[in-house]
Amino acid sequence: FDADLTEPMAHVLGELGSTAAFIVHGYDGLDELTTSGPNRVSHLQAGHVTTYELDAADYGFARGDANALRGGDPAENAVILRAILAGQDDSPRRDVSLLNAAAALTTHTGDFGDALALARQSLDSGAALAKLEALVAASRQA
Repeated sequence: FDADLTEPMAHVLGELGSTAAFIVHGYDGLDELTTSGPNRVSHLQAGHVTTYELDAADYGFARGDANALRGGDPAENAVILRAILAGQDDSPRRDVSLLNAAAALTTHTGDFGDALALARQSLDSGAALAKLEALVAASRQA
């Protein structure tokens, strides 16, 4: 989609009652944050929209190639996800996972750097994997 739509979309979400949102136009038109290049972000927080460029390199991430992010079929993607959550994957996939988890957490923390630290801690401590395993266990009981 068009990068110029992030800000109007954030305003519309605010008018519809959202109190926090992180609208992203990733490099190369991706609909998520990426390490491939600068990302345009419109951040809705407490009724105010701030639009800015977020470059993963500013947070210590190496520039990545979008092809390195490709997954596969559902089974392969599940293996990739578990490897990231278990700390067994330090590829660009982990980097993009951290960036996008931080985007979600920013709607709570208000600060991307703080949210990135929380996301990193969740992966590194095993807490994210534990939550996935709890969700899987609960879904099997239902």
